[in-house]
Amino acid sequence: MSRRSRLRHPLSVILAVATAAVLTACGNGTASGGGGGGAGGGAQAKTIRLAYQAFPSGDLIVKNKGWLEEALPDYKITWTKFDSGASINTAFVAGSVDIAAIGSSPVARGLSAPLNIPYQVAFVLDVAGDNEALVARNGSGVTSVEGLRGKKIATPFASTAHYSLLAVLDRAGVKESEVTLVDLEPQDIVAAWARGDIDATYTWLPTLDEVRKTGKVLVTSREVATAGKPTLDLGVVSTAFVQAHPEAVDAWRKVEARALNLIAEDLDAAAEAVGKELNLSPADAKRQLSQGVFLKPADLAGEEWLGTPGKPGGLAQNLVSAARFLKDQQKIDAVPDLAAVQNAIYNKGLPGALES
Repeated sequence: MSRRSRLRHPLSVILAVATAAVLTACGNGTASGGGGGGAGGGAQAKTIRLAYQAFPSGDLIVKNKGWLEEALPDYKITWTKFDSGASINTAFVAGSVDIAAIGSSPVARGLSAPLNIPYQVAFVLDVAGDNEALVARNGSGVTSVEGLRGKKIATPFASTAHYSLLAVLDRAGVKESEVTLVDLEPQDIVAAWARGDIDATYTWLPTLDEVRKTGKVLVTSREVATAGKPTLDLGVVSTAFVQAHPEAVDAWRKVEARALNLIAEDLDAAAEAVGKELNLSPADAKRQLSQGVFLKPADLAGEEWLGTPGKPGGLAQNLVSAARFLKDQQKIDAVPDLAAVQNAIYNKGLPGALES
């Protein structure tokens, strides 16, 4: 199967796979209570099903400290780990996730055809900096992006790292057909790297730390952003959940903002919580957190990011630009209209939701 065909499954296939996964995990695939607007008896507890990823962020702080559970004691809250944004998109298609931490490139893909996932961007977790990078393995003979021609590069497909990798290759004049791209999740990248099966990888922390020990960094996402292709980690919420539980969304945003404040004001405490989630020492977690770019909660309603009701911010244009690039790379079928993406930005009540 070609790389392109793997990246462009028909929606019917994605739905079938996703539904099967939900049936396996949940028994009957039916959401309980009011979570996500799914079916279920009113006597059951309201639920929130969160998808998280194992990268240094405020989201891990919220999970570790149980802040959302404290804020919403009437909700049954479950956290499920996912390895990439692509798998999270599949979960949204299946209706098995309410809130998720996911990269901006997968979100751009999710808002585009054929997926057209009904979810809302409600938070900015971080802006990619030195916490994502393209690394060439020692012994591969690669010392520059141009030197990747004829080499094997691993990255999780449909991720922010994949998007950044394509942007880097495009800027260097290296055609995708001139390299071999391998779709590997972060944990599998480390094993393939150790075996010498791949020559380079574009990945994120904490996997990035492992490969940097025996590799050369060719470019970071901070540099890619400077060149006009920024990527972010976003908090998205299913449209059905936003409509059914706006107060829960506000509570979730408030604790995520609390985590951003902790990173800014007490990095040691933030690192301790993140380290527990990633099985890292506080020192290593602190170093990894320092490589990301974390906004101030008050900035989220600014014109560069989520904006305000009636005046959506620049994040919508960022997602359209990402979708346009993905369309040029033949990874999606069509680019959504700016107005459609602006409608997928949930900024209602944002300032009040972030008050301490």
